[in-house]
Amino acid sequence: MRNANRMLALCLLLAAPHARGEGLPAGKPELVGLSAARLARIGEAMKRSVDEGRLAGVVTLVARDGRVVHLEAYGKASEGTAGAMRTDSVFRIASMSKALTSVAAMMLVEDGKLLIGDPVSRYIPAFKNTTVADTAQGSVPAKRPITIRDLLTHTAGISYGGELTREKYHAAGFDDWYFADKPEPIGHWIEKLAGLPFDAQPGERYVYGYSTDILGYVVEKASGMSLDAFLRARLLQPLKLDDTHFFLPEQKRARLTTVYAAREAGGIEPAPDKGRNQGAYVDGPRASFSGGAGLLSTASDYARFLQMLLNGGELDGARLLSPKTVELMTSNHVGNLYSEGRFGFGLGFEITEHVGRSGRHGSVGEFGWGGAYFTKFWVDPQERLVVVFMAQLLPARGLDLQDKFRALVYQSLVTSAAWPPVARRP
Repeated sequence: MRNANRMLALCLLLAAPHARGEGLPAGKPELVGLSAARLARIGEAMKRSVDEGRLAGVVTLVARDGRVVHLEAYGKASEGTAGAMRTDSVFRIASMSKALTSVAAMMLVEDGKLLIGDPVSRYIPAFKNTTVADTAQGSVPAKRPITIRDLLTHTAGISYGGELTREKYHAAGFDDWYFADKPEPIGHWIEKLAGLPFDAQPGERYVYGYSTDILGYVVEKASGMSLDAFLRARLLQPLKLDDTHFFLPEQKRARLTTVYAAREAGGIEPAPDKGRNQGAYVDGPRASFSGGAGLLSTASDYARFLQMLLNGGELDGARLLSPKTVELMTSNHVGNLYSEGRFGFGLGFEITEHVGRSGRHGSVGEFGWGGAYFTKFWVDPQERLVVVFMAQLLPARGLDLQDKFRALVYQSLVTSAAWPPVARRP
């Protein structure tokens, strides 16, 4: 009788619509054009990497047509007997925060409070007269104002501290992308950053760095709310992303995964418990909301966010963006400035424009990004896929598991919008 009740409960869970905090609804692989047997190869590869000591633990998720067909946890989330990885384990997502902040900015565009062509100085006056590092003169004035679009596309010329700027950034108290330990609000740091030299002239190069943190402060200025409050009210609550936070509630502490480090000689170990290695995401001052790299989340929460984008800006009756805004965000804005033209870059996302040039499994129109702690996501509109990879490994020292995961996801498809081809693609 007990087993029968368990089976009934499981069936009801699989059949039920999304409940708060439970992610996208589950589905059978064969009903959405995937092979369950081929999907099982993902688990074999993940488990092999864990068993070989290359990774402590990982959560992988694949959804098609809005149904989760694969959600598995492997290995351990932390040391000790109670440290098994769970599908609802919480991860530091670092630069995967950028996608949510970019969406927040575009929501303000749709509110009529921003234009992507606006100068940043309209919202942060300290950016009115910026400078660029120069080997001969020390620094020179920027040729033009930095715009919101420059921030969204990482063409503002602002790094995390490049060859000519690193020493000055560190002297000013900047620790690459990490702000969780700062007792001051993010605006304090962005105002300070405006007075430092940048690495390139606006619009001339793709330079990855603090642009999305600046964008998060623009969101605060334009909305009159902290970035945390804006995201909760306009994005996290409408999408029911109950496990996505800048700083984790105390009662969720046990679900926060440990960051591991790959040793140069091989194997892994828990990263030292200092600074960004483990981070002040529970016990920190909870004051600085980093739009560029500050959020925590789960695979299921993040998949709901991605499904909203795949749906053209809507999920379960909550519309965050217009389909035309999603189209604008997922179009290449930078020409060949990013990745030597192998990929494009949109308003917050890497864009696949040509499968052959990309050199990997995927589709034209696919968009995605990753995070420093060894997390990754992508959305494939052509194949109607949402894919999330969550682990905590810093440094990863060249571990190729994310690349293998990508190939394993695509080999599991048995129906494809790309095959048979209706015409030869350019």
